[in-house]
Amino acid sequence: MASDYKNSGVDIEAGDETVERIKRHAKSTFNKNVLSGIGYFGAFYEANFTGYKKPVLVSSVDGVGTKLKLAFMTGIHNTIGQDLVNHCVNDIAVCGAKPLYFMDYMAFGKLNPDTVEKIVEGFAIACKENDCALIGGETAEMPGFYPENEYDISGTIVGVVDKERIINGNSIKHGDIAIGFTSTGLHTNGYSLARKVLFPKYDPDFIPEGFENTLAQELLQIHKSYLKLITALHDKGIVKGFSHITGGGITGNTKRILHNELRLVLDRSAWKLPQIFDFIQKTGNITDEEMEKVFNLGVGLVAVVDKKEIDTVFEVSETLSEKPFIIGRIV
Repeated sequence: MASDYKNSGVDIEAGDETVERIKRHAKSTFNKNVLSGIGYFGAFYEANFTGYKKPVLVSSVDGVGTKLKLAFMTGIHNTIGQDLVNHCVNDIAVCGAKPLYFMDYMAFGKLNPDTVEKIVEGFAIACKENDCALIGGETAEMPGFYPENEYDISGTIVGVVDKERIINGNSIKHGDIAIGFTSTGLHTNGYSLARKVLFPKYDPDFIPEGFENTLAQELLQIHKSYLKLITALHDKGIVKGFSHITGGGITGNTKRILHNELRLVLDRSAWKLPQIFDFIQKTGNITDEEMEKVFNLGVGLVAVVDKKEIDTVFEVSETLSEKPFIIGRIV
């Protein structure tokens, strides 16, 4: 038999079919600033900075880590794309930026057009919810590098903020208050530890006592976007710093916006640990210290404000159906 690319594991026809199938999802996110279609060598976005005095571009790139293993285990692929977009959006939103466009990278052991379409459908849903465009990406088939039924994804977000509206934590001082906002579960961090303690013992379809969902459903909860909340609070001019709680936990991430030897003192009695975290901790006999380093513990976003602004934060949050709580103070 003559050697060819398909016999080596790369199916060009499947790649062409995939591009055609995902075009409609990407195009559903386009706005007047997007000048290109999917499939060109580059993606074109016409920047319009009307209303900005000194526009600054803000970028971030990330993945969803081993949460992907849950998608492989369950065959549920349409939420992973939303996780990735929302994670990236949050990372620039906490800097004060408005997202403009998103680009993805997907690499597969064996290209499955159905799986790719479900992932990209998730990208499109989240991009529309965050008012940004999915303008392009790369889909690669890499046999021998990834297992046949597995893949990896990453995303890049680009946004803009007026230089004078950048949020960097420089004005945070001793005595300021840290306010937490609830997460929708683990978001995209801590899955290596969660899988290690849960799945040798339980099936993904197992429903623990007191739970309404299976473990898989709990762990696949979509990473929440805080863009609308952040924008509403930022427009009030009252937040000195935002912290997106990802790998490293509440303290580990919040210290990234603290300067001059400041630190966050957490009040762990201020909120009840959500049941999924409690179940993981008890199943794995994990210490409180380790839990705080690895997981968000039900807090996906932290805002640091002067104590006189607490009431305003709560009022604004209530209009968006958020239920904030004071989680600590800066010393």
